[in-house]
Amino acid sequence: MKTREKKQATLFDSLLCLGFLVVVLVTCLVVLKEYEISAHIPLVLGGVFAATVAIIKLGYTWKELEEGILASINTTMQAILILLIVGMLIGTWIISGVVPSMIYWGLNILSPGIFLVATTLICAIVSISTGSSWTTAGTIGIALLGIGSALGIPVQIIAGAIISGAYFGDKMSPLSDTTNLAPAMAGTNLFDHVKHMLYTTVPALVISLILYAIIGMKYAGSQIDTTQIAQIQNALLGNYNTLSPFLLLVPASVIILVILKVPAIPGLIFGALLGGVIAVIFQGASIADVILVAKGGYVSTTGMDFVDQLLSRGGLDSMLGTVSLMLCALTTGGILERTGMLEALAKAILKVAKGTFGLIAATIFTCIGTNLAVADQYLAIVIPGSMYKEAFIKQGLSPKNLSRALEDSATITSPLIPWNTCGAYMSATLGVGSFAFLPFAFLNLLCPLISLFYGATGITISKLSEEEKLELNIES
Repeated sequence: MKTREKKQATLFDSLLCLGFLVVVLVTCLVVLKEYEISAHIPLVLGGVFAATVAIIKLGYTWKELEEGILASINTTMQAILILLIVGMLIGTWIISGVVPSMIYWGLNILSPGIFLVATTLICAIVSISTGSSWTTAGTIGIALLGIGSALGIPVQIIAGAIISGAYFGDKMSPLSDTTNLAPAMAGTNLFDHVKHMLYTTVPALVISLILYAIIGMKYAGSQIDTTQIAQIQNALLGNYNTLSPFLLLVPASVIILVILKVPAIPGLIFGALLGGVIAVIFQGASIADVILVAKGGYVSTTGMDFVDQLLSRGGLDSMLGTVSLMLCALTTGGILERTGMLEALAKAILKVAKGTFGLIAATIFTCIGTNLAVADQYLAIVIPGSMYKEAFIKQGLSPKNLSRALEDSATITSPLIPWNTCGAYMSATLGVGSFAFLPFAFLNLLCPLISLFYGATGITISKLSEEEKLELNIES
């Protein structure tokens, strides 16, 4: 049987397939949002359309496309395993009292004179502990909003501080799904990614705290009503045998393993196992309880909605939705990559975007554009990540530069867009419009700017290491 000659994918082919994908996603996620349709099936439909174009127009066989899909998925298998382990770790850290201890002691730093600064730090601590900006805003965030309103602070400023803190924690927590997804798409290590983000996220947080401190001086003389904080702390104390600061040694041990460069998977497994041991010793949990929570997650029954919403999470099962979304996105991405469609689109953009700064700027603005068009932060990571992965390597840049740029734009700007899933959630949860809190979400505004500054100056931009070159089969 004669093999059909393959045609090279054109820019039109790329725009046709991506345009179809955007239309389907916008229709399902925005137009039909009352039905709460997830991005999974629209992504599959986009893959079906791209495969049809590839087979009929470009001459590819299904076997070739399937090989592209499997190759794409194979590159992220480590990240998928990490996500599943992180789900187990969250569950064991909650049942052991580790996460509640972080929240309990974090609330103790609240002070009338620095309410906005304290709000940002508390939300950062909670978000790092849980790996979820949504959970942070929907629980502690609501409580802090009520307290700040009683002090006479405008709700839009409080909401900005809540979101800044929540997204700092979301970006920096190994428990966060986006923090795992970004390095998976870029092809770098989770802990290398987190450490590389410190260069943009920490300066953004420091500047944000200074700005909140300046604004907060106006309200320094107000008296704070700590009733809600006391209720939350009492609910936590009533549900655990102990919330000693000693429990904070568990996450500290994982941080030490990161410093010692222990690989992510064994390091996180150790953290999950240690959480289980602590749960048995300090909280009186049975081994069966720990195993069930590691699989299905923890269900809090304190009777206080804030606390129960915050702590009812985790477990391997909780990550299956994100894993299946990754598989759907990688299926479409694998087809687009194998057929050269992503390369054609990237080439067109990179003709304008020259050098390191141009590449980073192209990544950041593509992520923001995807957030605007597709209204989903996960896709704003997946699509540009697939598009620019090879371009960063050809430029001699470490993949962690790409993963940082993805988070500095896709993750961080998602709550600022009203029709984005994150923006809609934050607005509905906090009762403040996205455009109202946007000017005060300082960290979210600063991160893309700092990332662009580094791209222009070359500061903190890492070249491919010899180890990375070996992994990628690149000659020195």
